[in-house]
Amino acid sequence: MARRVLITGASIAGNTAAWWLSRAGVDVTVVERAPAFRDGGQNIDVRGVGREVLRGMGLERAALERGTGEEGTAWIDARGRVAARFPAGEGDGPTAEMEILRGDLARLLHDAARDRAAFRFGDRVAGLVPDGEGVEVAFAGGASERFDAVVVAEGVGSATRDLVFRGEATARWMDLTLAYFTIPREPGDDRMWRWYHAPGGRSVSLRPDRHGTTRAMLGIRKPPGGEQDWSTERQKAWLRERFADAGWEAPRVLAAMDGADDFYCDVLRQVRMPRWSNGRVVLTGDAAWCATPLAGIGATLAVTGARVLAGEMVRGGDLPAAFAAYERTMRPMVGQAQGVPKLAPRLMNPDSRLGIRLLHAALSLASRPGPRALAARLFGGRNAGPDLARYEALIPTVRDADASSSISGRPEIDGAVDPSRISDTKPEA
Repeated sequence: MARRVLITGASIAGNTAAWWLSRAGVDVTVVERAPAFRDGGQNIDVRGVGREVLRGMGLERAALERGTGEEGTAWIDARGRVAARFPAGEGDGPTAEMEILRGDLARLLHDAARDRAAFRFGDRVAGLVPDGEGVEVAFAGGASERFDAVVVAEGVGSATRDLVFRGEATARWMDLTLAYFTIPREPGDDRMWRWYHAPGGRSVSLRPDRHGTTRAMLGIRKPPGGEQDWSTERQKAWLRERFADAGWEAPRVLAAMDGADDFYCDVLRQVRMPRWSNGRVVLTGDAAWCATPLAGIGATLAVTGARVLAGEMVRGGDLPAAFAAYERTMRPMVGQAQGVPKLAPRLMNPDSRLGIRLLHAALSLASRPGPRALAARLFGGRNAGPDLARYEALIPTVRDADASSSISGRPEIDGAVDPSRISDTKPEA
């Protein structure tokens, strides 16, 4: 019988881990506190090694087909003119070739994983009792079950993480508050990511999607003031006050904000953990290392980390050793992603009109053919990833020719994995 693994969180990292582990013959259960699968979320991109992971799942083509259609990034001045423009698909610029909504990518991964993994929505982990042989898990719904390992694939404020790693998570605040929501599309909305700055460290951006709507973002640079814990109504009132005189499309965005049912506001902070595992409980995704959207690599880290974790878990040996190998493999990539200086929000969200003009001048220069490659490295979140080839013999990849069956959760099996190769529950002698 395959080993039993519980994954908490049914978003990008959790669904990816579920796909790879269940493909290896692991009995996987995914628990998600939301009552149903959540399709919401803003634009994300997947680059480099992250696309390699999707390719190995037979999902790269499907992810591209579900893209937002964004054609590039344009910075807009106070008169509504384009101050700088970066076309899509040129190296690692701000708009990648694979731009997709978070919910669309998570749904694609979920649909691929659900035929092998069991999903339990509307429940959460209420307690964990690990021992040398496994983890006894108490669910909020009243059930109690035993698993050989628990993978925590939740968000930056993971409650399950705090049950096992209480007090260990350190927040590195980036002094930037962002609000995301969907607004009605208007005839003047094009296929560009339009980014506007107003004095006071404020920004308004509009991005296209494939659903006939527009994705709005409001940003303001300031030290954290607990806004992430406010009620939605208080957050909206605060934003209305702060952006009332911002100009450009701010009046339209604020008017539509009241009716947005997917409104999300948070203060950006990195999650830094001294360790990613404790016995038979392991962290992955934002719960382990949130790099913030400033790094431009969150989704890539999520799918890559899940792939590496699954590979190490089926390599053989005891689970703590597998988790340690996973951490050694992913730490360099995560460390690079978290290296965004706290000065970055200040540079990209100037206080004064002069600062905005200087930013636009620098971006205009950087958008020219010569300097564009350097700028692409700045905006694209380019990070060297781990070598995934060593895991292919452990969990075979999907032949790209059968991508359609991967999407339905029934990818073609290239080879079976002996469940006995999955990391056992006994420590090494």
